[in-house]
Amino acid sequence: MTLEVELPGDLSRFHLPEALGARLQSFFDRQDAGQPLTPEERAEAEGLVNLTEFLTLLRLRAERLAP
Repeated sequence: MTLEVELPGDLSRFHLPEALGARLQSFFDRQDAGQPLTPEERAEAEGLVNLTEFLTLLRLRAERLAP
């Protein structure tokens, strides 16, 4: 299946909100310190990583299509 979406011109400004980035970083820091995440925290962290990757792909696509 192919889905076509019209991208807004200012897509390059889209970033993960600062509070969500800090939340994700706190999960990374805890794991680096050897503290395991709960299943709920792991699911949240995975969702934030997926969102970050999605926004990055959208920005790259917009840059590629920019005149």
